[in-house]
Amino acid sequence: MQVVRDGVRLDCHDSGGDGPAIVLLHGLAGHSGEFAELQRSLPAGLRCVAVDQRAHVPGEPVPADLSRAAYAEDVVFVLQELGLAPAVLVGQSLGGHTAMLAAAARPDLVRGLVMIEAGPEADGPELPAEIGGWLDSWPVPFASREQAAEFFGGGPVGAGWAAGLVERDGGLWPRFARDAMVDSIATLVGAPSWPAWDSLVGPVLVVRGERGIMTDAEVARMTQRPDTTLVTVLDAGHDVHLDQPAATAAAISAYLDGQAPAA
Repeated sequence: MQVVRDGVRLDCHDSGGDGPAIVLLHGLAGHSGEFAELQRSLPAGLRCVAVDQRAHVPGEPVPADLSRAAYAEDVVFVLQELGLAPAVLVGQSLGGHTAMLAAAARPDLVRGLVMIEAGPEADGPELPAEIGGWLDSWPVPFASREQAAEFFGGGPVGAGWAAGLVERDGGLWPRFARDAMVDSIATLVGAPSWPAWDSLVGPVLVVRGERGIMTDAEVARMTQRPDTTLVTVLDAGHDVHLDQPAATAAAISAYLDGQAPAA
């Protein structure tokens, strides 16, 4: 289904059902389909809503506002528009940062938070250029999903990234505008979000990949917060949910078991 906030379309893939709501938020340049395998390993009965976020919906104009606040306000809007509150927010990478900001801003709508390879630390000034260079290296259009999957490293991670490409003009293309991704990540440069982290209410699960990009210093500071649980998933990189969906789902399921029933 589609929801529209201030002219910006968000695609929400809702499993339906009457169980507790779980909202899944992909990272930069990602897509909602990344969570398909993870969802299959989660307990039956959950209402899982995976969101294609602003600037990531194919065919849509680039939103004028790519700020961190805009992304977080979209999540709040989805929770209210679809009647999901109180929900558990699960986000990977930039999606985890978005989930954290939404939970900090509206704790009345959020009953749990899972941050996968995501934290409050600011990014360095070199990151936007690095992201831009990486996107420029994509040999688009890809001729096939197999070719794309190989380019993205093969295995479940490569397949997950390839699945996010869209067909047009006889090839497979990114679903997003290159500059929109650079501008989205640039808002994190030099702007740590520790006040938002420290203001969170209730238990938080942090999922880290054994080969991920979170620093030991960031993780150590995060776990100083009361009610914070850290799970390190073995044999997983930054895309933990793709590398090890069953193990990631097991960590989330254990976290949910400790949650109070939804009101």
